[in-house]
Amino acid sequence: MGAASAAALAGLFASAFLAGSILPAQSEIVLAALLLAGEHPAWLLVLVATLGNVGGAVLNYGLGRSADRFRHRSWFPLSAAGWDRSAAWFNRWGVATLLLSWLPVVGDGFTLLAGAARTPFPLFLGLVTLAKAGRYLALAALL
Repeated sequence: MGAASAAALAGLFASAFLAGSILPAQSEIVLAALLLAGEHPAWLLVLVATLGNVGGAVLNYGLGRSADRFRHRSWFPLSAAGWDRSAAWFNRWGVATLLLSWLPVVGDGFTLLAGAARTPFPLFLGLVTLAKAGRYLALAALL
């Protein structure tokens, strides 16, 4: 694998990681461009994108686990009432919401709330991986 090929895969991983975290990013565009370029096998691109995106979700999960310590600070992005509403919503619908973790913006919130709710990590990881891999597989199939 050449340097350009490794850089392309690293860029895909980085964009997918950022997109999977609470930071705004789009990994689908990067994946689509690499799929259309045809220089890498589709399975490898889907795997790299999935690993990166799941990694970003794991970061969110960790942030959610520590959110209780910080949620009463003035800089915390949600009010106490907003946090309680979000937690109640997640507790009502449960871990099945993690199957929607592929959705932009709200999916990141689901992964954060899963950490705050102390969802067992293996369950979290399985559902999030299924959701995020499914999105990338669908994109690859369309192209």
